[in-house]
Amino acid sequence: MTHTLTSDDALEFDPHSESFFADPYPIYRRLRDEQPVYHNPTIGFWALSRYHDVTPAMKDFQTYSSARGITLEMVLDPSPPSETIPMIIMMDPPEHTRMRKLVSKVFTPRAISGLESTVRTIVHGFLDRVDRHEFDMFTDFSTLFPIEVITTMLGVPPEHRQQLRQWHAAPMERSDGSGAPTAESREAIAAATRFYHQLILERRASPQDDMISRLTQVEVEREDGTTTMLSDREILGFASLLAGAGAETVAKVIASAAVIFAEHQDQWQAMRADRAKIPGAFEELLRYEGPVQYDMRYTLRDVDIHDQTIPRGSAVLMLLASANRDERAFDEADRFDITRRFGGHNLGLGYGIHSCLGAALARLEGRIALDALLDFMPEFEVDRAGLTRTRETSVAGWATVPVRVRS
Repeated sequence: MTHTLTSDDALEFDPHSESFFADPYPIYRRLRDEQPVYHNPTIGFWALSRYHDVTPAMKDFQTYSSARGITLEMVLDPSPPSETIPMIIMMDPPEHTRMRKLVSKVFTPRAISGLESTVRTIVHGFLDRVDRHEFDMFTDFSTLFPIEVITTMLGVPPEHRQQLRQWHAAPMERSDGSGAPTAESREAIAAATRFYHQLILERRASPQDDMISRLTQVEVEREDGTTTMLSDREILGFASLLAGAGAETVAKVIASAAVIFAEHQDQWQAMRADRAKIPGAFEELLRYEGPVQYDMRYTLRDVDIHDQTIPRGSAVLMLLASANRDERAFDEADRFDITRRFGGHNLGLGYGIHSCLGAALARLEGRIALDALLDFMPEFEVDRAGLTRTRETSVAGWATVPVRVRS
């Protein structure tokens, strides 16, 4: 039912607000129903919330550019830094096309399937360390193993992997509600940059069997037609993006899975009885409560949509999490159902040219983690009083998820 706006019921969407971090889905529904093209003049952004608006916009890179930044703060910065770490997530074609080709073959489903044994060993290794009766799904398990997987692929020595996880997480935190990065987050970026730069230099001097070593040896065709090796900063961009994104998504999804399945124990038991349901369950987790709330874009021309005009040069939030709950695209969109048949695209791992490069790896990790947890905790409950939310730019999830395993 569409809400009627009154002076006491004004629709205000602030992606830095406490209500947004606590539960964004009520505001998403209102946005879809009342203002599918939303404008916040105070902060200075627009937002698209309906599935059938978000999906074509995510493919239209000639209108909606990624080159200005990946966060709202970056796009709105009146004095952006003159030099930033080059990341493919902040590139438009043709540069994006050339650079993505370099690493996309590493993340094909066929290539990822060869990593199954490694991923399974890592997942079970971390699960073996937790208390068999009570543990925190996020801090004791799900936040630990994904960074181990991706940094193993990159070639990071074991003793540095969890420190990198902390460095990558710090710049995402938005604890004060302002949306601005803190001094601690800037120092974390600097520390990670120094680490990767040193590792790149070491791999150039003495290559090993890892992704960073291979990136030091490949060539890329430049826009002017010349062919050169990747620079240290370009390799740094790949490493930072892959490690940061690779550590974030699965960690949040598996933590959310505990909360969701605690409320849908029948579906947990159905999955225990039939492990073939695991891939569908992971897809539904991504759709129902995926960690990525929105992607940022910047308009390169005026956009006329729903009788409104988004001006050229505007920051636009593509509300992927809202689109994934749009009843116009998904039957009973607010119902969690691991047997759901998808008729469209699940936006939980992005869409268009910037769809998640490591999507196949994320799905493999998610399936293996769920399978392991079904054996580890056949019956469980979540201490809801102990749940706390994260406060991160563009990302939602749980910071603590206390779990009790029933004997």
